Amino acid sequence: MKKEEIKVSYSIFQNPEELPEKDLVLLQRAEKALTGSYSPYSDFRVGAAVLLANGEIVEGANQENAAYPSGLCAERVALFYASAKYENIPVVALAITARSARFEVTRPVPPCGSCCQVMAETESRFGEQIRVILRGESGPAFVVEGINNLLPFMFHPEMLKK
Repeated sequence: MKKEEIKVSYSIFQNPEELPEKDLVLLQRAEKALTGSYSPYSDFRVGAAVLLANGEIVEGANQENAAYPSGLCAERVALFYASAKYENIPVVALAITARSARFEVTRPVPPCGSCCQVMAETESRFGEQIRVILRGESGPAFVVEGINNLLPFMFHPEMLKK
């Protein structure tokens, strides 16, 4: 048996105003996207904003459904909309934030595995890493460079080839 370690890297900004201007603007757009959340079951609203290489910003919010698997996370709403509207434009960055009607979200909320896999596919498609900015409604912001730091054992498209 051989044991190995995986290390991930991310930056912590104790105050969002410390973020670079583009990251702060994208995070503010993710906060704005919260208004589009349809979350009557969990009362947990998630907003996402995607910055494209052409400067456009696309927003998305989580959409729940009484048949739980039929809902969709904010990250995938934003990424799929960006791909449909701007099909050949790379994603530069993605900001994610969350609010709850039941408690204060004080820690950054990371994307789920399915969203990470969609981000991995997006990075693979364009050959560029995505900068990910995470923050709750208060507390620090985390900045992660590339999906490898969120999902180190992602499924790669090359795995489908002989």
